[in-house]
Amino acid sequence: MTNPTTATAAPFGRVLCAMITPFTTSGALDVDGAGRLAERLVAQGCDGLVLNGTTGESPTTSDAEKSTLVRAVREAVGDRASIVAGVGTSDTRHTIELALQAEKAGADGVLVVTPYYSRPPQDAVEAHFRAVADASGLPVVLYDIPGRTGTRIEPETIIRLAGHPRIVAVKDCSYDFLGTQKVLSRTDLAYYAGCDEHNLALYAVGAAGCISTVANVTPRHIRFALDAFDAGDTAGAARRQQRATPLIETMMSADLPGTVTAKALLSALNLPAGPVRPPLRPADRAATDRLLAEYERLTGTG
Repeated sequence: MTNPTTATAAPFGRVLCAMITPFTTSGALDVDGAGRLAERLVAQGCDGLVLNGTTGESPTTSDAEKSTLVRAVREAVGDRASIVAGVGTSDTRHTIELALQAEKAGADGVLVVTPYYSRPPQDAVEAHFRAVADASGLPVVLYDIPGRTGTRIEPETIIRLAGHPRIVAVKDCSYDFLGTQKVLSRTDLAYYAGCDEHNLALYAVGAAGCISTVANVTPRHIRFALDAFDAGDTAGAARRQQRATPLIETMMSADLPGTVTAKALLSALNLPAGPVRPPLRPADRAATDRLLAEYERLTGTG
């Protein structure tokens, strides 16, 4: 769990991992593997885990699997890390059902993405988030990722939503650095960088931390840059972020989703991962070799 002295600024901790969902070779939920991976991530520097997000293949996991995953990870990590459960869908009613389910399963908060595909106007986007925040007792993280959903949460909408007592944070994949700073300057919302290449840049202007896909494989190196910045070593923080950039680029390139690359690298390292579910397809041997080379270069294990 988060340190009480930093809970306002970083309600779920600084470094959160957007955790993959491990599957067995047959494609079933790997409950044991999920617990082992969660324990490793926390032991290596993650303050929190985001489950059932896009990296966790939420579009292809059932409601029952989502609940089982939250319960299993909570049992594995106890109170050593926060758990934020992804509950966002394109249907307000279903999103509310998932939020209530996550609360019962032991989550500390919920991640709610903008309703996708239907492209609702901003007043409907705002109403959607308010309805979800009103429905359960859990704090809400807004997830702004217009490249996936087709709809932004406009800065002015976020500023209005900041007045809701249970809307506490934003996972920012907007690629709108000025808009993000505008919200930071006018609200007390905790911002989490959702794109690994922005981790240090957003932290430097007041973000709470990051929700990282790359942390699935190297949580320590994601944390290093933020730790150096907190210690006042801004040059060292920049060097650490730059050192991680080749792996970030290789994992998060447009050619393959982060879910695919994270699972390929975890599997190559003999860590819990398993296959991806269709329509995703696994990384080929060449892509896996590139990922492993960059990982070894960063960690010095080659």
